[in-house]
Amino acid sequence: MDIVVKGRKTEVPERFRKHVAEKLKLEKIQRLDAKVISLDVEVSKEPNPRQADRCDRVEITLRSRGPVIRAEAAASDPYAALDLAAEKLDARLRKQHDKRFSRRGARRISAAEVPDHVPDAATLNGNGGTVYEEEPDGVPTKKIGSLEVKGEGPLVVREKTHVASPMTLDQALYEMELVGHDFYLFVDSETKEPSVVYRRHAYDYGVIHLSTDPMVAQAQVPGAGGTVGE
Repeated sequence: MDIVVKGRKTEVPERFRKHVAEKLKLEKIQRLDAKVISLDVEVSKEPNPRQADRCDRVEITLRSRGPVIRAEAAASDPYAALDLAAEKLDARLRKQHDKRFSRRGARRISAAEVPDHVPDAATLNGNGGTVYEEEPDGVPTKKIGSLEVKGEGPLVVREKTHVASPMTLDQALYEMELVGHDFYLFVDSETKEPSVVYRRHAYDYGVIHLSTDPMVAQAQVPGAGGTVGE
């Protein structure tokens, strides 16, 4: 297997190609994933002078018989970006390797044992169906995370809480690129309000700001304010 290095709207010098081969050691990668099919490295350059500190971007894509593993990073030069991306790739490869190893050694638990191992797990009946708690009004209620859902309510697939420090829009874009997501939720350091940056096309981004309506917030406080026209 060879490492394919290509540039997107930029030339890739031979010196950088040699550095890629030295940095991404195939023997080490194949020890962590013996089913590797291809390893691609793409280099691109951001022409925006405002993003000079992360103008060079390196994206590494590893394809195997399992899931595709991708790692990308941006920095002021391609060598630094490659180092950052290689560290991410190594961490994700190790995580995937450890997950496969733990799955082989772990004992499978039956459906009846799930509530004993997973907090707030749904209870199943003998046919594998969900057992719901009956409310006095006859509408079944089930608990999903921190929510109690009556009947066919909304399904919360996953719930997460993060501690976030206020940051600028540029910092939020940088963090979004680091984690490789298409959106990033943050607290704007200027407005101190929640905002979301998201990827639109290539290097085109969008941002959504949330602002609190004081009239609505006041109306939601019991006993606060009065009716308009009083």
